[in-house]
Amino acid sequence: MTEPSNAPAGRSTDDRYKWTALTNTTAAVFMSALDGSIVLIALPAIFRGIHLDPLAPGNIAYLLWMIMGYRLVQAVLVVTVGRLGDMYGRVKIYNSGFAVFTFASILLSFDPFDGGHGAMWLIGWRLLQAVGGSMLTANSAAILTDAFPKEQRGFALGINQVAALAGMFIGLVAGGLLSAWDWRAVFWVNVPVGVFFTVWAYRTLRETAKGGGGRIDWWGNITFAVGLSSVLIAVTFGLQPYHGHTMGWTNPLVDGLIAGGLILLAAFVVIENRVSAPMIQLSLFRLRAFTFGNLAGLAISIGRGGMQFVLIIWLQGIWLPLHGYDYSDTPLWAGIFMLPLTAGFLAAGPVSGYLSDRFGSRGLATSGAVLFGGSFLGLMVLPIDFSYWIFALLIALNGIASGMFASPNSSSIMGSVPARLRGVASGMRATFQNSGTAVSIGVFFSLMIAGLASSLPHSLTSGLQQQGVPAHVADHVGGLPPVSSLFAAQLGVNPVEHLLQPTGTLSHLTAAQQQTLTGREFFPSLIAGPFHSGLVIVFAFGATLAFLAAIASLLRGTNTRPAKAGEPTNPATSRAPQEKHTP
Repeated sequence: MTEPSNAPAGRSTDDRYKWTALTNTTAAVFMSALDGSIVLIALPAIFRGIHLDPLAPGNIAYLLWMIMGYRLVQAVLVVTVGRLGDMYGRVKIYNSGFAVFTFASILLSFDPFDGGHGAMWLIGWRLLQAVGGSMLTANSAAILTDAFPKEQRGFALGINQVAALAGMFIGLVAGGLLSAWDWRAVFWVNVPVGVFFTVWAYRTLRETAKGGGGRIDWWGNITFAVGLSSVLIAVTFGLQPYHGHTMGWTNPLVDGLIAGGLILLAAFVVIENRVSAPMIQLSLFRLRAFTFGNLAGLAISIGRGGMQFVLIIWLQGIWLPLHGYDYSDTPLWAGIFMLPLTAGFLAAGPVSGYLSDRFGSRGLATSGAVLFGGSFLGLMVLPIDFSYWIFALLIALNGIASGMFASPNSSSIMGSVPARLRGVASGMRATFQNSGTAVSIGVFFSLMIAGLASSLPHSLTSGLQQQGVPAHVADHVGGLPPVSSLFAAQLGVNPVEHLLQPTGTLSHLTAAQQQTLTGREFFPSLIAGPFHSGLVIVFAFGATLAFLAAIASLLRGTNTRPAKAGEPTNPATSRAPQEKHTP
């Protein structure tokens, strides 16, 4: 595999092509990331549109899979499709991914069913959409690395990374705006964009390096896909109540899935060390910049993904209702009030990518991780009913920190590997990132539910009884699993009103009591104390992850600035792994 030519005769052509590649791949990763979050904020409208009760116990699984299924598929597939890009052409796999993503978006917007069947239709086509997204994200960084010269790769990868991160949070606002019009619009929006960029990609992108050929490592693919899927599926079951327990971590099925998944992943490592054409190059982990860059990225992804959901629940379930916003409006306004986070990404990402090209990656990435942890500490001491400007400042700092980290870290990882392995390296980097995001939901929600479980039932029961609700009804509502209360807040539903209406209790209470129970402030006030206890645990864990990421970033090595022409490289950090050969 060769670098793009820098000869004077072809320079103008190469310059045009690299900007074309940057524009197209940036749109691709933005659209893929947008769809990872746009459904999150649009879930209330989707549940209403397919007539699905969000608080029915069996329907929690539908909600979890609408959120996590997309990330799970991406985490499992990106390495495989990155390897396919190395073998058969990165542009070919990338272009096919655009077509698959657009096709799935069309089918998602034509859900013909209601209830559970409607939810399964959406989940199924979301999984196919994630397949297309995996083909895009796994090969976009490799296409850019091939197209741009070394001294500009940090900038290009920074733009690409910021587009992905910005897509995650712009999706929150876009989901609120589009779902206010029609819930199907959150899928329609992909269709014209997908069609245009699919055609443009097929017409303009070209292979700038020769494919490596080879064959598929079937046993490696199977053990990796099934093993990682088992662990992530166990996380979804672990968040659901089980036999009177607030969560399902005592469920034998969960234990079996985790144990089986870990065994298969261990078998995967053994297989990859023995086959001649492995799915991933384990020898890449001999490179310090690659190994510690990915470990740092994993820690930051877990912290960032979990924080996103926790902040949305904090805004939708407590802060916005206490400040006079109707439950039906809180999803949209939660996305709007999260805009400082996106602004921080957009401001810091390209600048940090440019600076990493000039001064190296380690200092910027490490500083970003430290600032990331500091923003968690600030959020940890923030009161539940905070002053918005302080909150906006803290999440803006968090966004700046993520931008400072993401671009240099990606540049360091991709610049450390030999050209022939950039596709699989890009897939491995994306696997760490997507796995971190998927796992973060389980980790952060488990910590939050544990914080709620000790005091929320008593708070709900006593608060309802004080408003005249009979003891047996209050006990029933107070026994609502904490995960249901969290998702009710996320979905913009008042669970107290929702659960009391079928019992007929409201009709026997005074008008003042009815107004209190169904108003904006009753449920947020009851949940505020228990929720704050969970927040302290969650943000302390996030800060710990960030500081561990900073340590890993420091350990990546000193020579993370791409070498200029004629400049010697450090053999300790630039030595290319050797591929295996059969006798």
